Amino acid sequence: MKKTLIATATYNEAKNIKILINRLNNLKIKLDILIIDDNSPDGTSLVIKQLKKRFRNINLIERSKKSGLDSAHKLIYNYALRKNYLYLITMDADLSHNPKTIPKFLKMIKKYDCVVGSRYVKGGRNDLKGFRLFLSKYGNLFIQFILRIKLNEFTTSYRCFDLLKLKKFNLNKVNAKGYSFFMYTIYLLDKQGYSIKEIPITFHERNFGKSKIPKIELIRTLFNIFLIKFNSLLKN
Repeated sequence: MKKTLIATATYNEAKNIKILINRLNNLKIKLDILIIDDNSPDGTSLVIKQLKKRFRNINLIERSKKSGLDSAHKLIYNYALRKNYLYLITMDADLSHNPKTIPKFLKMIKKYDCVVGSRYVKGGRNDLKGFRLFLSKYGNLFIQFILRIKLNEFTTSYRCFDLLKLKKFNLNKVNAKGYSFFMYTIYLLDKQGYSIKEIPITFHERNFGKSKIPKIELIRTLFNIFLIKFNSLLKN
């Protein structure tokens, strides 16, 4: 069984991905890197292919069009299972997640089934400002209140999975798109009785480029919260 896979999805991250890959390999931890690129017009995949000549631990999957975060992360999860990795760590490619937290993930995952990087536990920090900070902070509190799950962070992609412990967990059953996908994943893990641990992270604003979160995500997330709650009430 292979040990650790670090995975991310990219769309127009040519300026950030080189920095991220260098930082990951500077950790001096034995790991493989998987990148799912959705045909980025800025040449992200070309940058990755150049880096592959230097780093043999890089794997690239190119998709023909922009197909969404949810499908990218399902592809990542299925790839990790197929290749027999023990640990899977997913993260954003825009440098908002600091790779230096990865050793903490790998230490804590030995005790839990899933470890989530949280901006909203003691020691965590969020560099977002204004309305985006308000939306993130109180959106997560609202999710916690509605779903009744004792967790502070539902919407981050920075998380670690013990794939051996999660053998019966099927990420393909997470029926939500966009950023709602991350919330729904936590809900299903909790519902199935898996242990989830939060560790503090600092969320940084992206170095290059603009945020790709469309305004429809707010409506979609609200809809999915109430859909999850409604379905859970029907089953009780």
